[in-house]
Amino acid sequence: MSEAQGSPHWKRNLVVSAVGSFTTVSGITLILPILPLFVEDLGVRDTAAITSWSGIAYSATFLTAALTAPLWGHLGDRYGRKSMLIRASLGMAIAMSLIGLSQNVWQLVALRLLAGLLGGYSSGATILVAAQTPKEKSAWALGVLSSAIMAGNIVGPLLGGGLAEAFDVKTAFFAVGALIFVAFLGTALLLKEVRRPRTETRKATAVRWRDIPGRSTILALLGLSAILMFATISAEPIITVHVERLTGSDSGVAVFAAVVFSLSALGTILSGPWLGQLADRVGHLRVLTVSLAAATVLLALQALAPDLISFSALRFATGLALGGITPTVVATIRRLVPDTSVGLVLGYNVSAQYVGQVSGPIVAGALGGTLGTPVVFAMTAVATLLGVAVTIAIRAHIARTARPRSGHP
Repeated sequence: MSEAQGSPHWKRNLVVSAVGSFTTVSGITLILPILPLFVEDLGVRDTAAITSWSGIAYSATFLTAALTAPLWGHLGDRYGRKSMLIRASLGMAIAMSLIGLSQNVWQLVALRLLAGLLGGYSSGATILVAAQTPKEKSAWALGVLSSAIMAGNIVGPLLGGGLAEAFDVKTAFFAVGALIFVAFLGTALLLKEVRRPRTETRKATAVRWRDIPGRSTILALLGLSAILMFATISAEPIITVHVERLTGSDSGVAVFAAVVFSLSALGTILSGPWLGQLADRVGHLRVLTVSLAAATVLLALQALAPDLISFSALRFATGLALGGITPTVVATIRRLVPDTSVGLVLGYNVSAQYVGQVSGPIVAGALGGTLGTPVVFAMTAVATLLGVAVTIAIRAHIARTARPRSGHP
């Protein structure tokens, strides 16, 4: 059976991938609130140095993950998607556990680099779900997976803070390793993958970037992924500062900021599957265009929000609008590329997302520090508006050329 028609086990695999992604993302984000504490435990005393080393250690994982995502995607095309998820979950479980044994910050950064090199479970799960789900259900399935990933982003930091309070920082890292090992067991025992014909495996082995049809359209979609991740992640580092600005006090600002973060993520969780289902029915790029247009207006209004209540409501509404962006882009790419190169191209898409994920906070931090936090939301609105223009251009180009057999994006 061709992957275009979907695996007979796609629903089961979606559940396993969603649970595994929730578990691994919870484990990865669990360390966020305790990373500065761990850096301090490793002998760094200066406040500025603690902040710098925490940022370096945090970003290190994304660096190696971005560099290796296309390789893992290509190997998944060749050797199977399940093997890549098993590799990622076991590798991450070992690497995260070893971090708890670090003796200095250099070892911490090196092991964070190793975690990115060996990991990538959620991106691998995205490739597996995109490849094995019937194309007419792909955006809905990816929306479900995206909601599970976002839920992990919410639960992880809460668990991390609780573990650090109840035990110690090193114990939290061992707990992360154990949590991700559970995802490894579930993936190894429950995921079902139909072995592909040898002819398809040989084609996947030989495929190169220049052999993929419609490269200009795919490049535009990869650029769109980077823009959208840039827009999605940019405001996060300055939310706390902006909340303090709105309230005029630093009293309870951490709690208020956490609520704002949660509201935005909750909107994404709620809308992801629904927007994916709608995109499967009416067209992926059509839904993406409307979602980005709505997000542009909402982000611009956030720059003008006069109080915390209106700002929080706008963040929730923005989460609703942006819930389907990753599923619709991935589903569009899936429709355009042949089965033998799905993993390779979606691996490049993961790298493009990491470019936006790393550059967004850097630019936002610089602008927020010099021009004020409202400027960050205005900049993010400009980014989503650019995304609207790129989406319209891609849709027009596809309309002028060939449409995928299973429907138009």
